[in-house]
Amino acid sequence: MPVIEIKTGKRVEIVDITGRVREAVEGGDGIAVIYTTHTTTAITINEAESGLIEDIVSTISRLVPKRAGYRHDRIDDNADAHLRAILLGNSVVVPVESGKLQLGTWQRILFVELDGPRMRRIIVKLVR
Repeated sequence: MPVIEIKTGKRVEIVDITGRVREAVEGGDGIAVIYTTHTTTAITINEAESGLIEDIVSTISRLVPKRAGYRHDRIDDNADAHLRAILLGNSVVVPVESGKLQLGTWQRILFVELDGPRMRRIIVKLVR
C-alpha cells in the first residue's frame, strides 16, 4: 500500500499532493482512497489556486479560532486543529481509470496541515 510522507513547514499549510497520488495509482483501475493518519490534518479536493488557498486558511481560522477556551487546550493547546480537521474530513475517494485519476479540470487533491510543522503520512489505497 503506497504511503506518501510529507514534511510540513507551517502550523497551517495546504499542500497539493495530486502528483504524488497520481504516481501511487499509476497503472491501476478502481477507486483510490486517500487517507490521512493524523487527527490534526485533513484531505480535501478543490482548486489549488493561491488566492483560494489563502482564503481557505483564513476562513477555517475565523470559523475555529485558536485558544477560544476549548477544554482540550489544557492538554495539548491544539484543540483548534482537531476541530478544523473534523470540519474538513480525513479522506477523499477518487475514481481511477487506466491508471489515471478521474478529477475535474481544476480539481486537485489537497493535504491540509493544521498543527505543524511535522512529518505526516498519507495512505493511498486502490480498491479494484
